[in-house]
Amino acid sequence: MMVFVLGVGATGSLLIKLLVRQGHRVSCGDRDPARARDFLGEEPRVVIHRVNARNLCGILKVAKGCQLLINACPAVHNNVVMRAALRLRAHYLDTASRLRPNPFRPEQFAFDQEFHRKQRWALIHAGVAPGLTNLFVAQAAAALDELDKAEVRIFEDTASENPVSQWSAESSFDEAVSRPRVYRDGAFSFGTRFGERERFRFPSPIGQISVVLAAQDEVTTLPRVLPFRSVEAKIGGTDMDRLRRWYRQGKLSRSRGLSPDRFPETAAPRAMLKLVRRGILHNARFAVAVLVYGYKRGHSYLIRWDASFPSLFQLRQRKLACSPIAWGTAHLMAMFVKCMPHNAVGVQVPEALPASVRREILRSTRSMGIRITRNVTCLKPVSHPWRLHRQPPHSR
Repeated sequence: MMVFVLGVGATGSLLIKLLVRQGHRVSCGDRDPARARDFLGEEPRVVIHRVNARNLCGILKVAKGCQLLINACPAVHNNVVMRAALRLRAHYLDTASRLRPNPFRPEQFAFDQEFHRKQRWALIHAGVAPGLTNLFVAQAAAALDELDKAEVRIFEDTASENPVSQWSAESSFDEAVSRPRVYRDGAFSFGTRFGERERFRFPSPIGQISVVLAAQDEVTTLPRVLPFRSVEAKIGGTDMDRLRRWYRQGKLSRSRGLSPDRFPETAAPRAMLKLVRRGILHNARFAVAVLVYGYKRGHSYLIRWDASFPSLFQLRQRKLACSPIAWGTAHLMAMFVKCMPHNAVGVQVPEALPASVRREILRSTRSMGIRITRNVTCLKPVSHPWRLHRQPPHSR
């Protein structure tokens, strides 16, 4: 397949290499080709075009003939890139939604009918969190008769003397200054920024840490596909602790803008190695967990999925100079491309993919070296006579 990747940063550059290994014909574009080459390295089979993701005509010119347009840019560019995919009659894939225009409904859904008319698919939120987390929730939901709530827990930890961006600084800032969304008692609402702090235990070697509410896209799509009564997402680790401290000090707000000191530009591989050698960056870890509560045959159950990713130190041992978040996101994006059904049309979300596709992606994820575990706990019998109360998912 002819694939065009827009955005050649920490995630996009690794994704390009993975797609080339899969046998795709790949080209790419970035507003700064020289910096893009620093990320991509000497990959002679891939041409880097100069293009601005805000420029529709520019995208159409450089991506002409592609069958799949991948948006590896910050979510602020989603609308322009999706329009480009439609004009090119290409499939589309991205990893996140923009948080501001409609915080409870991903803006990509507005293009659903147009992708149907073009007989093309647009897979959104196709990364790790969201992405892999959505697949975990869907797998757990399939094992239950009735659903109660889903909880997403994320661990992001950067052991460094100064702030270091593991992925897009723009996206990190957008999430940090956005109010968290929650879905409770069948309704969307805003949660308290960095609120509802709790202790949560991740698998070893992470252990028990504090997590707080965060702005995550899973909350906006899971209740539209699966009949949950409650969905929420929380993040913990040194990265979130630092953001929470800045927020309490009044240093973190949209009006103050993106500070390059607090949200530095993502380091290219050679620059990241320099940070490690100079003792500024020691290590980085990333993990996700999903807890799904529901009922089956008169009993209350908790199904928990965990995924632990190679640390920065472990990736360096493999001679890879990239962050755990960028590494995991690129690999999941490549798996979504590989496993996406050929007959799919319209705007799709990971949790709505066929069960066979979900299983194949999870099987492939394990083979990458990502440690995945699943645990089922029977909590207690249901005291009332068993009756199923499934309700249809919310419309988009």
